[in-house]
Amino acid sequence: MVQKMILISMAEKGYESLKIENIVASGVIADSIDLESVSEKIKNCELNTKRFPGAVYRIENPKIASLIFSSGKVVLTGIRKKSDLRPGLEIIMNSLRDAGVDTYDVPQVAITNMVCSYDMGRYINLNKVVITLNLENIEYEPEQFPGLVYRIEDPKIVALLFSSGKIILTGGKNIEDIKRGLDFLEQRLENIM
Repeated sequence: MVQKMILISMAEKGYESLKIENIVASGVIADSIDLESVSEKIKNCELNTKRFPGAVYRIENPKIASLIFSSGKVVLTGIRKKSDLRPGLEIIMNSLRDAGVDTYDVPQVAITNMVCSYDMGRYINLNKVVITLNLENIEYEPEQFPGLVYRIEDPKIVALLFSSGKIILTGGKNIEDIKRGLDFLEQRLENIM
């Protein structure tokens, strides 16, 4: 009874501790890109084909690292706010245009992954979680990694649960997916904790 009173659902508590740690977006911005030329003309753009097949271009405001490939594809990472994606992409596209790249007027770039952290505010008995829940969706080998890996099927989210109550969620394409994943976890953990 006392445990039920202490247990505050995420819906009641809100998502105050939910924090976006990284957003990854990818897509196509041009038919092709001459990486040698781009890396010579753009400041903070590095090319080392012995280590990586693309150019790495970092911008500071908003802080984004872009991986640029000769095929015209780009991967943007390190984004902390969804609202930084479009302005950051515009800066990258303008730099490429200034370097002579014929970019698309409308780039086909979309969010492919979000990584978020969340603090449940209470201890999680990971051994009890393993014993109680469906083992098909769980990986837990504390000798190799201290977190429990829980694969949620709908939405397709991977949650790393730590005994401290901290959770890392990845795989969502938007914050609503992440919140639905958290709500699902809350339901599954409610009777265990």
